[in-house]
Amino acid sequence: MHKHMTALARTMAAIGGIVLTLLILLTCLSIAGRLLNGFFHGGFMQGLMPGFANWMLDVGVGPINGDFELVEAGVAFAIFSFIPLCQITAGHASVDILANNFPKRVNRFLRMITEIAFAAVLILIAVRLGDGMLSKLRNGETSFLLQFPVWWAYAASLVAAMVAALVGVYMAAIRTYEFLTGRILIWDGVEAEQ
Repeated sequence: MHKHMTALARTMAAIGGIVLTLLILLTCLSIAGRLLNGFFHGGFMQGLMPGFANWMLDVGVGPINGDFELVEAGVAFAIFSFIPLCQITAGHASVDILANNFPKRVNRFLRMITEIAFAAVLILIAVRLGDGMLSKLRNGETSFLLQFPVWWAYAASLVAAMVAALVGVYMAAIRTYEFLTGRILIWDGVEAEQ
């Protein structure tokens, strides 16, 4: 089961990475287009080569229309896509100043409580995201510039949030079992042998 959950988490992270890479390229192209647009509108190019400058502007050199709308939707999806891998590999930031001195049983209890809390929050986020998606679907809201239905971005983020919630519940179950039995099922480097 752990192999399947890890594969699912890695797949979501890979998809999120691809989306994030495309968003970075989109942003770079839009910024370059904005700079070139200003350059071709500027006095230097209009005085030196007005025909070429106007031709470049007529071709459409400029910022990408609606780039911020795409970035807004894509970054939300990417963030939710990275959570499952972070959850299953215990990659969340933690401060263990005091916990390192606690007995194993206390640390296992704290890990169990933390995983249960994470799972509850991830489920809550997925439920609220689902409610938001249904609301956007019902009212037919579209983005300002590109006019794509806003619920599409909610739906993509909801899929990633549901995977995050699933992995969160799985890890909560694993850590609860480990606490109750004293056996470590998943060694992730957080709990060192004493």
